[in-house]
Amino acid sequence: MTKSDDTVKSGGTMSSDDAVRVETTVDTEEGARNVARSVVEHQVAACAQVSGPITSFYRWEGRVQNDPEWIVVIKTTSDRLDALTSRILDVHPYDVPEIVAVPVVGGNPAYLDWVREETRAGGTA
Repeated sequence: MTKSDDTVKSGGTMSSDDAVRVETTVDTEEGARNVARSVVEHQVAACAQVSGPITSFYRWEGRVQNDPEWIVVIKTTSDRLDALTSRILDVHPYDVPEIVAVPVVGGNPAYLDWVREETRAGGTA
């Protein structure tokens, strides 16, 4: 990706190829890297970042738990979200993994174009 002089895109209604930011958490760094690698290799995401460890607090099987986890932040498009969710479910070690998607309402137009291109067959990278 190169620097662009384009202005920041914002507002409007969401179309099928608009960017989406998806998050999931995994209990090991290796597992998080596996999820990140898999979604990019299968072209259901343009990129994914792994960071952690973080400490997650949650209720599971009637008890409040807290555990270290690694977060995976993934960028895709809204029309690839179902395929991305399916891929995450295929490779994720949890019974009920967190998969949360939020629309990207603005950003660098050149970067958002790159996200769209990389989630299509024959991406540029």
